[in-house]
Amino acid sequence: MNQNFRNLRRTFVALLCLLPTAAQAQAQTRTDIAELEQPRLVVGLVVDQMRWDYLTRFADRYGEGGFRRILREGYNCNRTFINYLPATYCTNDTTVLGVGSLDKNGRPDPRAYGAQESPRNMKATTVGDELRLATNFRSKVVGVALKDRASILPAGHAANAAYWMDDLSTNFITSTYYMQDLPQWVKDFNAQRLGDKYMKNLKKGHWDLLYDEKTYVQSAPRGQRWEDSLNGSLKQSPWGMTITFDMARAAVEGEDLGHNPNGVPDMLCVSISSTDMIGHQLSPNSIWMEDLYLRLDRDLEAFFNYLDERIGRGQWLFFITADHAGFHNTEFMREHHLPADNWYSSTLADDINDHVCKTLSLSEKPVERVRSMQIHFTQQAQQSPRYNDIVKATCDYLESLPQVAYAFPADCVPDRVPEPIRTMCINGFCPGRSGQVQIVFEPGVMDDYASAKEMAEPGHIRKGTTHSVWSPDDTHIPLAFLGWNVPHGWDNRRHHIVDIAATVAALLNIQEPNCCVGEAIDFTSK
Repeated sequence: MNQNFRNLRRTFVALLCLLPTAAQAQAQTRTDIAELEQPRLVVGLVVDQMRWDYLTRFADRYGEGGFRRILREGYNCNRTFINYLPATYCTNDTTVLGVGSLDKNGRPDPRAYGAQESPRNMKATTVGDELRLATNFRSKVVGVALKDRASILPAGHAANAAYWMDDLSTNFITSTYYMQDLPQWVKDFNAQRLGDKYMKNLKKGHWDLLYDEKTYVQSAPRGQRWEDSLNGSLKQSPWGMTITFDMARAAVEGEDLGHNPNGVPDMLCVSISSTDMIGHQLSPNSIWMEDLYLRLDRDLEAFFNYLDERIGRGQWLFFITADHAGFHNTEFMREHHLPADNWYSSTLADDINDHVCKTLSLSEKPVERVRSMQIHFTQQAQQSPRYNDIVKATCDYLESLPQVAYAFPADCVPDRVPEPIRTMCINGFCPGRSGQVQIVFEPGVMDDYASAKEMAEPGHIRKGTTHSVWSPDDTHIPLAFLGWNVPHGWDNRRHHIVDIAATVAALLNIQEPNCCVGEAIDFTSK
């Protein structure tokens, strides 16, 4: 007993001796956790309609400090895909008014582009929202783009502001969702009339190529019959990109982003819209698209240099991606003996109504509209005792068309639809917002959007390009990270667009958005 007691006492003393060490270790751990580092500024760049292969296709022509800096120093997720189908427009809000574009009486101009827009229709939070929540709303989050939705949606519900360009005035404006009057720095920026200055660079709606035309070996020569005309606006020019970066810099300085007095990160969400507005008209193989990305590379290099100087090299976190990519033009594909076909959605509702009414002897047309490869039936049709027959007749008709691979009820994707298309359709279905029948095209099919009258015109061809299909031409998007705590790497694993929010949230050590279904990308394991 005595020996056992002495052993117990020695053990107790030894444990007491360990307590200070354990307490010190615990205190050190707590200190480390309390001092978790974060970047001073997060910059998310979405380049509208940017194909993934633009990063490498024009790489030998890029300068050292733009896209090539991303490839050289950043972490490149080489195989990132959109994993849902389709996408829709969703920022209209009739409860708000535009701020910053006034009519002759000094009132908000209802004609202003995006005058009545807000994030209210978005059901989930964003990374910006979660950053605001994580810092008790001390972080600042600002969105900048030419398009309203491109500024509004990335910034989120709780953003301090989102700004976009009014077509009429070329001023950057916002809506009463965010504020009742523009900050002085935005007024000062608009007063510079940079849009007017940049427009002087356009000649008959076009711009001069940066280099000799013969050096653009990755593109078709100018003057292709499948190129549509540009409208000569600032938005459909390279300077639409430049003025977006100008506004982004003005936002950094006007809001002092990246120098938050509370010691918390700020976030700037920038979307480049001109790439989409020009891309729709010209398509990926136009010489003007190559030149556009060479100019974007220059703008990007200047912006990176600005961030290095203003925020500090290594103190800002940057990521680049796209909302979608873009198809090769149908006529271009055919010229090179590649499979391609056009789809005519403008006449589809009438065609389905004619077929279904004739097949089922219906007196009322069941189809209300066709949008984003989905068929929307009227309320009367949805409540009809013959609704299932209407759906079947519609699907049978659609699958009889050579451009359609599958047509099925949008809320019940059949097993015969292969992966990953099946999961994409499931992920894209939203009860109450989606249509009742989903269409899946064959590969290489592009919507023409032409009216019956236009299709009947001699020599009619589909010009430019579009998107919103399942093909990798549209769903394979760029994704790369650069800057704060980002190692250099080239990742060929398959990732999805939904992984971006999870990854940025993980890098910031904040909660991911409340509808996030993605996985954080691990930079340390490949």
